[in-house]
Amino acid sequence: MTKPLHHGPDGRFRNPPGSPVQQARLRHMLPFLWRMSRRRGHETVPPDGHVLPRQDVLDGLARHANQDRLTWLGHVAFLMRIGGATILTDPYLSANAGPGRLGPRRYVPPALAVHELPPVDLLLVSHNHYDHLDARTIAALPGKERMQVVVPLGLGAFFRRFGYARVAELDWYDSLDHDGVTVTATPAVHFSRRGLRDTNRSLWAGFAVTAKHDRRRLFFSGDTAHGPVFREIGARIGPVDLALVGIGAYAPRIIMQASHATPEEAVAIARDIGAKALLGMHWGTVMLADEPQFEAPERMRRAALAAGYAADDAIIMKIGETRAF
Repeated sequence: MTKPLHHGPDGRFRNPPGSPVQQARLRHMLPFLWRMSRRRGHETVPPDGHVLPRQDVLDGLARHANQDRLTWLGHVAFLMRIGGATILTDPYLSANAGPGRLGPRRYVPPALAVHELPPVDLLLVSHNHYDHLDARTIAALPGKERMQVVVPLGLGAFFRRFGYARVAELDWYDSLDHDGVTVTATPAVHFSRRGLRDTNRSLWAGFAVTAKHDRRRLFFSGDTAHGPVFREIGARIGPVDLALVGIGAYAPRIIMQASHATPEEAVAIARDIGAKALLGMHWGTVMLADEPQFEAPERMRRAALAAGYAADDAIIMKIGETRAF
């Protein structure tokens, strides 16, 4: 059987054809890493209202207790209720995005601590980068014997080591049915690496989540750059009711263009997959790149309006906010 194109002959994975290619060299990376290291310890001050008080977070969940809903915990971590299932995405809830005490530190707390989360039915993790696959959170989550974990190829062993009993590894366009929802892994334009020798040994993905009772569909992009594959995704799984797309960590472009979308490209992703509305994520939590930390939302809104979205369909949430879906 012929392997899919994203399965390399050396056992590593690769991006879809036509994806942007990493062009950064050491002369680009070293100054960037120096700038990022110099910024550690300098506080980023979020604007007023960016993070809801803890009681407001709990009140919002209580108000929407009997509805399909979406709560932004920060970065790309969302707590969702769809089709009767409680879903948690990429739960980076600890202090820094790295091993031990290394890595960028978040400048705002998560909306909820692990012990405040309701029981989770489905855990979706898009890839193995530390701001998405947070070992401290994964170790602390309760319900490991009953929770269904869904990850891309090559990540299952990580969760089994932490005692998770139900782990499904999906290739792109594979699906899993779980009670009231269907989860489909979708292509993304990114890469994987957690250590020095494991580059692209595990796959990266987004997820489409479809409620069986009314066919409403949500798209979670994971980390991705823009590429022609999103028109293919739209043809295969679109349209979608809401697209959660990354809008942050896009500068400098010479480094980020092959792995993260600009706010304008995030809107293009939403258009390509036929999203009726989009929600910006992957911003406002931890400093991963050079752009001003609170620039992305306004750029996304302007691009969405220019692309024909109504103002109410280009959504920026507060950390801890809950909305009916």
